[in-house]
Amino acid sequence: MNRSVLTAICMTLAVSGAQAAEEWGIEHEKKARVDAKVVDLLCEVTGECADNCGNGTRQFGLLFDDGRLVPVVKNFDIFAGAHEDLKAMCGKRITADGLMISNPKMPLFALQFKREAPDGKWSRANWFIKEWSKANPGKPGKAWYKHDKRVLELIAKDGVYGIPGLKAAE
Repeated sequence: MNRSVLTAICMTLAVSGAQAAEEWGIEHEKKARVDAKVVDLLCEVTGECADNCGNGTRQFGLLFDDGRLVPVVKNFDIFAGAHEDLKAMCGKRITADGLMISNPKMPLFALQFKREAPDGKWSRANWFIKEWSKANPGKPGKAWYKHDKRVLELIAKDGVYGIPGLKAAE
């Protein structure tokens, strides 16, 4: 393939905003690009709203025009929520690219890419590790949960299974 054809293909993909949501093989998953409003789930469900969408203490969700409310989870950063990626977008409409997991018991949206709707700049949903690494210099971000002070305190208090008194097999 010559250079001009390759350049044309790359420019077309960049202009179209094509994303490549990665499938995980989860039951009920389907690649999806959706437009919805980012909301504080607790606020939406109970009416108990906090300033600034809870400043990182609350789970985010997507509120669709038809009234569906779907929690947002992450797939790039293990055990991490979507707060760092969505906090600046809380209350705003976004276009989210990822996996809609339509489990009948609880639907979820696994966020992989996002942009402010309708035509903001795309960014990968991987800000958690960047922000965690800034706040924890010198600690490895890849296995952040093994080095996070909050996680270590919870394990010391409640054990690795989160049940006080139940210890992991040695």
